[in-house]
Amino acid sequence: MVLSSEDRQLIQATWTKLGPHMDKIGGEALTRLFCTFPQTKTYFPHFDLSPNSKDVQHHGQKVVKALDSAIKHLDNIRGTLADLSDLHAYNLRVDPVNFKLLAKCFHVVLASHLGGEFNASIYLAYDKLFHCVADVLSEKYR
Repeated sequence: MVLSSEDRQLIQATWTKLGPHMDKIGGEALTRLFCTFPQTKTYFPHFDLSPNSKDVQHHGQKVVKALDSAIKHLDNIRGTLADLSDLHAYNLRVDPVNFKLLAKCFHVVLASHLGGEFNASIYLAYDKLFHCVADVLSEKYR
């Protein structure tokens, strides 16, 4: 999926607005993931998966850092996330479906933080971004 110049502008503008919330949004998305799709918990047997736990917040910050890198390098998402792709495919062996499930949870979190600004155009831009990220993280499974 290709991000248009409008998609890129929308993503970068709204991502900047989320700056004050960056420490929280990853943990919020993961909490939603674990509550809504409990089967995803199997990849985190050593974590305290209760909402707002240090483990969930810390891993959420890692996820947001990776998204931030992808957003800063929209022309090279594949190269930017190559190490994560290897890690998830060869070491962690995470079911690639989980990347799509997490994307759904991120949409809800983004909407809750952006409020009325989270319109159809922004949803679509982020949906394309999440699709690209999931595709990159899943490509080594093929």
